[in-house]
Amino acid sequence: MDAVLDPKNIKIADFSYELPDERIAKYPLAERDASKLLVYNHGTISEHHFRDLPRLLPEGSLMVMNNTRVIQARLHFRKETGALIEVFCLEPAWPHDYVLMFQQPVSCTWHCLVGNSKKWKDGKLFREILVDGKKLTLTVEREDGDVIHFAWGDEAVTWAQVLDACGELPIPPYLNRQTEASDLQTYQTVYSKVKGSVAAPTAGLHFTPRVIESVESRGIERQELTLHVGAGTFKPVKSERIEGHEMHSEWIYVPRRVVDSLLRHNGECTAVGTTSVRTLESLFYIGKKILDNPNAAEDDLKVKQWEPYEISSAHLPTTVEALRALLGWMDNNHVEALHTSTQIIIAPGYQYHIVKRMITNFHQPQSTLLLLVSAFVGDDRWKDIYRYALGHDFRFLSYGDSSLLIP
Repeated sequence: MDAVLDPKNIKIADFSYELPDERIAKYPLAERDASKLLVYNHGTISEHHFRDLPRLLPEGSLMVMNNTRVIQARLHFRKETGALIEVFCLEPAWPHDYVLMFQQPVSCTWHCLVGNSKKWKDGKLFREILVDGKKLTLTVEREDGDVIHFAWGDEAVTWAQVLDACGELPIPPYLNRQTEASDLQTYQTVYSKVKGSVAAPTAGLHFTPRVIESVESRGIERQELTLHVGAGTFKPVKSERIEGHEMHSEWIYVPRRVVDSLLRHNGECTAVGTTSVRTLESLFYIGKKILDNPNAAEDDLKVKQWEPYEISSAHLPTTVEALRALLGWMDNNHVEALHTSTQIIIAPGYQYHIVKRMITNFHQPQSTLLLLVSAFVGDDRWKDIYRYALGHDFRFLSYGDSSLLIP
């Protein structure tokens, strides 16, 4: 790839802007769909409300959303010395499968972040919990590095019930406040279903049942996939150039019907949120892997961070060819859904294949999500969009307003 376009050479300082604290929405609006919607359409910016979204999309088009559900991943324990230890569950270690994990009785193991870890070198932590009127003792033990073992010793109680009983919903650190009871509802999309995220796919927070009904009444097909958002979504880029930043790997689940729908729509769609974008664009490269190796195992289909930039454009299939290969692989392997992971980074120099319209909130300065938006709208047009949003009282970040981008 041309060195000028190679995202590894991008300086993150070039993707900065001044974001005053008062522009960060600390709470959502009472009515989700009353939020403001900035529309960027072929270079023209206009202002709407989110409830206007359905009429701004092409009739008969396809919309793809991420139906992940945020879990109460933050657990607090107090040592006998009085030290408070926070254990933040990131992703399952055993059972490795998310669905099996939340059904797991007796004990389980997670990869975790540990707060105040210097005060907990070894030994067990204990906490009394109440599950459906039953008193249990939750025991926590460090196995190795970030691997933490949880045990509650009851065959009739699942890990999902344990988290619901004592876990805290993790809201973004930049909100600078404690989680409140209202967040349990407002920090979930109305269509969330599959437990596993430690952060919400925030573009979806604006949808209400009436907006979804209006979308469908315009003949817009709606499909759902799952990407479980990891804590890495808040990981700042600390290196001067992007090549020094390691993207977090995230688990994705894509039903066969989503690939089928994409093919019916010529491989094109509107993506709700950057998580849906990363999943959908990963499908193209998964299809490319299958074309190169039709006998690939599911484990071979993981998309690595720099993979899209290491393939010559002359050797890329069409979007439809890649999706047909993926559908054929699913049929040949008798699977109704693709389970794999993606580490893809989307930055200027990236060529989009599937996503033609994007619904997304306004992101932090010097973030990989801002790079993704910049790659989508092209050149430095993100600056025009963000300048307009800052100058017209748009609210920023997770609980803020959103945009519809049509490059």
